[in-house]
Order: sequence, then structure tokens, then C-alpha cells
Amino acid sequence: QVQLVESGGGLVQPGGSLRLSCAAAGRIFSIAVMGWYRQAPGKQRELVARITSGGSTNYADSVKGRFTISRDNALNTMYLQMNSLKPEDTAVYYCNADSPSWGPSWEYWGQGTQVIVSS
Repeated sequence: QVQLVESGGGLVQPGGSLRLSCAAAGRIFSIAVMGWYRQAPGKQRELVARITSGGSTNYADSVKGRFTISRDNALNTMYLQMNSLKPEDTAVYYCNADSPSWGPSWEYWGQGTQVIVSS
């Protein structure tokens, strides 16, 4: 079993910044494809950014140039640096750990952390 714990959410003004963290308890972090997803009220959960174990990244078009995903395998922690935040970034942000393509399939989710962008 893997536990993912998000932190760093909160209330921020438009144009501001937040840094989310996802701490993983378990032995799979170093091989997992890690990702951040978000779900706004009344909307489906959507991918924000993903990072492979080797550090390759991909981003949703809506956050490119503003958000940066990173990971520290030694600390079993993933981060999401969010800059130039907009009201439309308001959502619950979820940490996800997904199995690599070469092994058995598994997936884990964190409990989510709320981000509110408002003046």
C-alpha cells in the first residue's frame, strides 16, 4: 500500500504563487510516474502535469509556462510550483502515482489539497 499526502494548498490572490508538495510513503516512488490532477466544482478531474521517474515532464496547455512539476526521489516527494495563478486555477489538486509501462499495473491517489485563487 502507498500513501500520498498533499500539502501547500491555500488561498492566494490572482498573480500569486503556491508550491504544492506530495509526500509518498512506500517503496514505489522512485519508479512511479507521478502526476498532479485537479478538479474544479462541477467539472471533471483533469491532468495538470506529469513527471516520469527519469524526469520527463508534460503539462496541460492551460498551465504551460506558469507551473513547474519536479520530484526528489531521495525524499520521495513531488512538487508543483504554481506561478501567475488565475482564478480558473481554483480547484482541489490531487497527487497521483501511476505504474510504469513495463510492470504490473497499479495507481494511487492522495486525498487532495484545496487551492483557491481569489482577490
